[in-house]
Amino acid sequence: MTEAPQTSAVATDARGRTAELHAIRAQAHQGPSERATEAQHAKGKLTARERIALLLDEGSFNEVETLRRHRATGFGLEAKRPYTDGVVTGWGTVHGRTVFVYAHDFRIFGGALGEAHAQKIHKIMDMAIAAGAPLVSLNDGAGARIQEGVSALAGYGGIFQRNTRASGVIPQISVMLGPCAGGAAYSPALTDFVFMVRDTSQMFITGPDVVQAVTGEQISQNGLGGADVHAGTSGVAHFAYDDEESCLEEVRFLLSMLPQNNRENPPVVESADPADRRGDALLDLVPADGNRPYDMHKVIEEIVDDGEYLEVHERWATNIVCALARLDGQVVGIVANQPQSLAGVLDIHASEKAARFVQMCDAFNIPILTLLDVPGFLPGVDQEHGGIIRHGAKLLYAYCNATVPRISVVLRKAYGGAYIVMDSQSIGADLTYAWPTNEIAVMGAEGAANVIFRRQIAAADDPEAMRARMVKEYKAELMHPYYAAERGLVDDVIDPAETREVLVRSLAMLRSKHADLPSRKHGNPPQ
Repeated sequence: MTEAPQTSAVATDARGRTAELHAIRAQAHQGPSERATEAQHAKGKLTARERIALLLDEGSFNEVETLRRHRATGFGLEAKRPYTDGVVTGWGTVHGRTVFVYAHDFRIFGGALGEAHAQKIHKIMDMAIAAGAPLVSLNDGAGARIQEGVSALAGYGGIFQRNTRASGVIPQISVMLGPCAGGAAYSPALTDFVFMVRDTSQMFITGPDVVQAVTGEQISQNGLGGADVHAGTSGVAHFAYDDEESCLEEVRFLLSMLPQNNRENPPVVESADPADRRGDALLDLVPADGNRPYDMHKVIEEIVDDGEYLEVHERWATNIVCALARLDGQVVGIVANQPQSLAGVLDIHASEKAARFVQMCDAFNIPILTLLDVPGFLPGVDQEHGGIIRHGAKLLYAYCNATVPRISVVLRKAYGGAYIVMDSQSIGADLTYAWPTNEIAVMGAEGAANVIFRRQIAAADDPEAMRARMVKEYKAELMHPYYAAERGLVDDVIDPAETREVLVRSLAMLRSKHADLPSRKHGNPPQ
């Protein structure tokens, strides 16, 4: 328990009062006790202030409402009124740019949210929105403070309302560094990015005890809502790391690629990687045989500055890659099919993942580069019954609604509706390029031949020979690399080795793009 020191009878002048203030602040900064700090460290967790120090530039933190204390009574609360009320709030800088932050202090009431605690968070969120600067929450709390009842629940409502108001206005990043259960989990879900740390952070609506009581299933906290579960299975977490230090360092890296708000462009840095650097390795990376897989990550590495990029949702819906990178110093969002996973098809999860990423890029003025090698949508009863039409429409809606510069490159296959959905020229891509290995068609040649020439194949003396001949004929007539270019469906067929140079020039031209949407309150995207 942290209490204010007793005012000395001699502490009546300015010097005495100032000394008293420093003593109170020191007490607030220290926390409840050394034992509480040791217990936090024993769990492999840092304290709230240690985390803030890792996130922000050294010496830049300005704290707000350090001396705030709750006013609740009953259940022993009147005897425990620690400073900060279990949350540290304020602002500082990351790479010299302003960032607002709040961090739960698990040492005080287990980081549980009460009325005063919530009001501190509300205030810092309002400040971030007004200042037009990113907001980072360092979450390590036990949910609502039960002793304060409905007042604590109302505090969550205020946070959710502000999360929604800030959505698409300022970047919001949630860093999960401890437990997050019940309604508290909805705030991170409303933000742009969620980071988690393995073994120490968990998120779930109902915990393992409730799950067992209701369903009879036995499961651990990490098995139910740990970092690996949410990064690889549920898709709730965008990033997962082994320790807090590397996690917070990656938050800093992400912030370096995002604008301060929706009225600014992402920061441009000077690149030492030549804009006209050839990528001769690309000539061998992508096999001409459409049935042979390859790693799309290697293609991205060859194109972007210094081969460096930050992949979002790396372990969820791996058949599509979403990443932030730079081209000649300018930030771009990359959406790319991954032939190494499910042959790069679009399914329910891939469509959701890419749609949210496209919307984020559009909200924060990040140009979108789409790399296509897609054989279609994943067929199957599970996909149809799971709503692949509805979920695929999310990606279509996101692309059609995006007004940022949009460039697509067809590397190899681009079949059917999936080709249309993956930012084709017909849905508004500003520029569309294709490699000489491209095959743009309604479907693969084998399937098309079986449909178009089924009678000839069935009547032939040698059906297999006839099928092979018809496949070859279909490819020659409708799937040759220049068919789409001849009809204006792609702007140019380019040398793969020149892809980087072409993209850099195109982005430079599109940098001043301006597009107006019809006046409306908001759209009604498929859910």
